[in-house]
Amino acid sequence: MPLTHTGNLPKLPLEALVACHECDLLMRREPLEPGEKSCCPRCGYELAIHRHQWQSRSLALVLTALLLYIPANFLPIMHLTLLGQTRSETVWSGVLGLFESGMQGVAVVVLLSSMAIPLLKLLCQLLVLLSLRFKLARRSGMSLYRVYHHLREWGMLEVYLFGILVSIVKLIDIADLSLGIGLACFVALLLTQICLELNMPSHQVWEALSSE
Repeated sequence: MPLTHTGNLPKLPLEALVACHECDLLMRREPLEPGEKSCCPRCGYELAIHRHQWQSRSLALVLTALLLYIPANFLPIMHLTLLGQTRSETVWSGVLGLFESGMQGVAVVVLLSSMAIPLLKLLCQLLVLLSLRFKLARRSGMSLYRVYHHLREWGMLEVYLFGILVSIVKLIDIADLSLGIGLACFVALLLTQICLELNMPSHQVWEALSSE
């Protein structure tokens, strides 16, 4: 559903306007029915989508992601056998290995982008959803959701997953390698977070937080 350009319309309050994130076209915000989406009439960018029962689905997804977090980071991603010795590698052991090998800076970056920031994002989303569900601490919920948006660009699970896949391809010819359950949990965690992003529309979160 395309929105209406404001060029031929009288002045409107700020809450009645929306700007395209791609081409900066200023438009009048139109109410959406469940399942509808709004698009920019100039560039076609999807501005918003109205999802039905998004709070319940998002809460289920964030709890699932938190349950997957520990096995994804602390269970073996792969078992490597080389020269008669077998090692089990996890995300956490990778961070420790980088630190012990003298690459402390890289270890800190990996720790933040693959473990700390994804966890903080999930906790922010959980607290925002609980604030909405129990209708309390809305101002704190707004602050947490702003923090979440600042953290979005720093959580890089997909980049770490690509690194794991590259390592598997390089090691498979020189050692006996078997995949562990930690890799399955890591992939499940990444997919759950993607689904959570899709099922928690920003405009609906802000509207719910600002409503009394």
